[in-house]
Amino acid sequence: MDGILELLQIISDTTYATMADVIPIAGIIFGFQIFVIRRPIPNLRKVLQGFFFVLMGLSLFLIGLEEALFPMGKLMATQLTDPLFILGGEVSRVLRWDDYYWVYIFAFAIGFSTTLAEPSLIAVAIKAQEVSGGSISLWGLRLAVAFGVAIGISLGTYRIVSGTPLHYYIIAGYVVVIIQTFYAPKMIIALAYDSGGVTTSTVTVPLVTALGLGLASTVPGRSTLLDGFGLIAFASLFPIMTVMGYAQLSEWRSKRESLKQKEE
Repeated sequence: MDGILELLQIISDTTYATMADVIPIAGIIFGFQIFVIRRPIPNLRKVLQGFFFVLMGLSLFLIGLEEALFPMGKLMATQLTDPLFILGGEVSRVLRWDDYYWVYIFAFAIGFSTTLAEPSLIAVAIKAQEVSGGSISLWGLRLAVAFGVAIGISLGTYRIVSGTPLHYYIIAGYVVVIIQTFYAPKMIIALAYDSGGVTTSTVTVPLVTALGLGLASTVPGRSTLLDGFGLIAFASLFPIMTVMGYAQLSEWRSKRESLKQKEE
């Protein structure tokens, strides 16, 4: 009984806090519609129902983050960085960065799988395929972004374990992006830049954040504040590289096939 009452209290508090965030958005939309555009709100009943569903959905989503995903991410990080697990009972030596290979594998796997399941990426990939007339493949784009996120998060976990400065990686990454921009097909550049932001959304961000905070709190000598954050930056940066790389590879293959056909 106490557990049910506690859950109801959490739902009530979260819903109230979400209302305080959603009401200003609704006020701006309704205010512009009524006082600037000066037209009645079409399908008012459906709009109000939609806001209600958004309110309840956000509330339940936030509760799920707090009660499940964040604890799960911290638990996985704690288990994977436990010296007894890493060294198989041998605790006589100091851990090195390469001892945490299961952390890197887990980071790659969770980054890849969550990105494929990201609703916003699926929506963008469908639209990209439609407007490009099929030249941009739905699965090609999704896989390119997923590999980028997976590589980025794996490298980000290595950064946390090794304790190296975040800005070195970010600066080097954007130098690569700038160079790729000059050589990548023009039609893919804007989509590649958008892919970095699209993928860091509702599914990816909570798990990646939980992994980073959990890892920083369990690796000796790391600060949760200084080292726990930054994984999202990797998840945003590396898809830009992989999407442009995917386009460059596709263009190279297309040119190669054209040359073969001419030779024949």
